[in-house]
Amino acid sequence: MSRDQNAGRAHSIKIDNSSFERKDEFKYLGTTLTNQNSIQEKFRLKSGNAYDHSVQNILSSSLLSKNLKIKIYRTIILPVIFNECETWSLTLREERKLRVFENRVLRRIFGPKEDEVTGEWRKLHNEELNNLYFSPKFVR
Repeated sequence: MSRDQNAGRAHSIKIDNSSFERKDEFKYLGTTLTNQNSIQEKFRLKSGNAYDHSVQNILSSSLLSKNLKIKIYRTIILPVIFNECETWSLTLREERKLRVFENRVLRRIFGPKEDEVTGEWRKLHNEELNNLYFSPKFVR
């Protein structure tokens, strides 16, 4: 890494009999570091979505209690999402993506709600989800 983008561009590092090429970026703990000292986060939402999809029928089932569904969510989906989260530096856009993901999974767990006035079924609002799910959210 260098402040000068062109410094050592054509050089490689040689240690004993091994030669190492200069790279513009490399991955470390799920994070891409660039030669301009910037960090490009790669979130686990793609993997989280895959796990969420794999247990979608379970989380939507009326045969299981909501407490059991929340335990499944906490033990199967959340560890995938938070893998290597110690290296994250979140932007507002990424925080929003995490909130949207969490609310989508929670809506599946808690299901729709019948409107008292119209009698129609509707999705739960974010505030209603916050009242039903007492655990800390991903981001505040």
